[in-house]
Amino acid sequence: MKTDILRQLASVLESRKQESPDSSYVASLYAKPDKMLEKIGEEAIETIIAAKNDDRDQIIYETADLWFHTLVMLAQKGLGPDDILDELGRRFGVSGHEEKASRS
Repeated sequence: MKTDILRQLASVLESRKQESPDSSYVASLYAKPDKMLEKIGEEAIETIIAAKNDDRDQIIYETADLWFHTLVMLAQKGLGPDDILDELGRRFGVSGHEEKASRS
């Protein structure tokens, strides 16, 4: 199943918490939380630009970068893809208007 790649990646990201920032890109992001959050913003903007340009390959590439950096942030916060998938499952079948209203 394709969601397995998210779980496998989450496992690798978790293991990078033990690595030196000099030897692992992910560990370097964990060591600099502001940089990690900046990367999410940067990748979100690049994803928007790719979508605006209607460039399918770039949309896929930039969305993968965005998901990756978001997964790094989740791991740093002690969360993982299953937490997000559970929330999406909770919302499934609920009108977007109803779900938004329930948060007010």
